[in-house]
Amino acid sequence: MIPAIVYIPDGRPGPGQLREAALDVLELRPAEVVLPEATVRDERGGRLFNGSTLKFDPAAGGGPLADAVADRQARAFGVTNTAFHVQRALRFASALLGHPLPHLLVRIGMHNQPRRWHGGHYRLPRASLTDEPAALSCAGEVHLGGGDGFVLAPGGGRYFHAPSHNVAIICHEVGHHLCRHTADFRLNRLRPPAQQTNRKIALDEGTADVFTAILLGTSDIYGWHRGAIAEWDPRRRKLQPRWTMAHFWGGRDQDPHADGTVWASACWSARERVIATGADAARFDAALLRGMESAGADATRLTKDALKQRRQFSGLLSAITCADPGLAPVVLTAMAEHGIRPGASNAALTDAARADLTGEVRR
Repeated sequence: MIPAIVYIPDGRPGPGQLREAALDVLELRPAEVVLPEATVRDERGGRLFNGSTLKFDPAAGGGPLADAVADRQARAFGVTNTAFHVQRALRFASALLGHPLPHLLVRIGMHNQPRRWHGGHYRLPRASLTDEPAALSCAGEVHLGGGDGFVLAPGGGRYFHAPSHNVAIICHEVGHHLCRHTADFRLNRLRPPAQQTNRKIALDEGTADVFTAILLGTSDIYGWHRGAIAEWDPRRRKLQPRWTMAHFWGGRDQDPHADGTVWASACWSARERVIATGADAARFDAALLRGMESAGADATRLTKDALKQRRQFSGLLSAITCADPGLAPVVLTAMAEHGIRPGASNAALTDAARADLTGEVRR
């Protein structure tokens, strides 16, 4: 175990509180940390680590306006911070599932040309990905940009928005790794290893968001870097009761992140309702992850019908309630308030929710 300085979420908008934490490290290389569960690497070149210490200054994110010393500190902190939260997220999931997920590779400083990037994504190998590295891990990779723009720093001032400093982005991308190796919404396990698909559906984005909310302990998961966006704006992606199937659009041309917020909000409401009964929140978390795993095992052929079935919110809801029947009444009641019920397609649920909304307005 190596002591490290990282951001610990505190439930408030911002990067969290700087704290010392222990990191289980197998090997420390010049620009990467090898963990039992993952490898986290800065791809921009140069030596970041000169010894066994992982205590670095976040240096307000570093970036192009920082001097070389501050930027190196910020990059080293980014690797360490990412490694800590990747390890925490993967160990959390593994404990609930009862087995580990495949080893995850995380690359920092990706896709910064022709312009800087302050985002993250989860990638699986596919020949058509011309902007990706020549070789991608068949188990999946998380790519984080080197950063761009500024957000509010703790205590005021500006902070260069480096995704490796942003716990919400890190956890969300690990959430996609969890989805790929449990629910497997796109049935990638039935595709050739080098011909998987990276297309995300609403359930994938929404599940990654609620997984992030669980790890951060807040429904306002993107409140730091999207703090200037109103909470009622869907781009904020705050998991709140207002988001129902009446806000769902569906279709290939729609943003799965926005549609996914409906699912994530419903899951968060169900979790809050479970806690209100006096049950441990971990019981809902376990039902969610085990339901995802059972849902991922039910298809044996890669067909359009099988893929369509996996897009339906009601299917995963049924799997969650089957994973813990004792919680089913509470979970079903909470999800129904968001317009999500078993046995109906997303389109039918949307029509019903909008009809209810129209009736409410007429009254």
